[in-house]
Amino acid sequence: MDVSIGGIAAALEREKYICGPGLAEALFVALVLPRPLLVEGAAGVGKTEVAKAMAAALGRPLVRLQCHAGMDETRALYEWNYQKQLLALQVLVGSRTSGTDGESKDGVRAALTSIFSEEYLLERPLLASIRSDKPVVLLVDELDKTDEEFEAFLLELLAEFQVTIPELGVVRARSMPFVVLTSNSTRQLSDALRRRCVFAYLAYPDVEREILIINTRFPGANAALARQVAEASAYLRGLPRILKKPSIAESLDWLAALTALGRERLDREAVRATLGAVLKNREDFDEAMKDDKFLDLH
Repeated sequence: MDVSIGGIAAALEREKYICGPGLAEALFVALVLPRPLLVEGAAGVGKTEVAKAMAAALGRPLVRLQCHAGMDETRALYEWNYQKQLLALQVLVGSRTSGTDGESKDGVRAALTSIFSEEYLLERPLLASIRSDKPVVLLVDELDKTDEEFEAFLLELLAEFQVTIPELGVVRARSMPFVVLTSNSTRQLSDALRRRCVFAYLAYPDVEREILIINTRFPGANAALARQVAEASAYLRGLPRILKKPSIAESLDWLAALTALGRERLDREAVRATLGAVLKNREDFDEAMKDDKFLDLH
């Protein structure tokens, strides 16, 4: 990939990702410095797709850590394979405790030491990303769902690119991953983490860019219908009473549903038949169906 602003935008477009304002510049800076890229924005604006497209463009594997409430180091970094350890311990202890008491104790200690080795280590995404022989793209998705404690741990890892495993010692990075962090802004991330990152904010696309995205992801689509879907999605996103704003993926689903039903125009009947492809809860559905301006857009 040509590591320039234009080269990055072109590489992502080949992977069917259309960069919005400022994104190619942020990716360029993050690659050159190098720094993690923090991408914020509403759900469904394409934050996760940035990492997927970059992995494909760079020719690197994608390692994804999906964050959630209660995430801790164990689930993100490593675990021990307890079942395998237990089986090995039973065999080892049995074979090393047949002598005197002193020899038996030494055998147990040796068995305990041997089961805390790499053979029994289960890599989780963070450890896998820095121990990979080939550089990867590390996606830490929806970091805002975790707590401040996990965020502080992640910051330390990103600063040093090494971790300490008590039983094995310091594990240093074999390669440097390109790191993408995403946040839906459900809570404010710390200033310390933000200072460590290059920042990019993704908004919902305007109508013209959404049409371009639709045409890229849905080649051969009815041009007039694609515009109607993009305009209708933009209108729904602008309604304050719509709680779950339509994502870009849901616009694509809407167009696919209309196409599957053989619809060539987004009229009232077509909206009633397919609105469930774009709005996914009863309250939003009802709000849209009683909005005459929305129903008469086309």
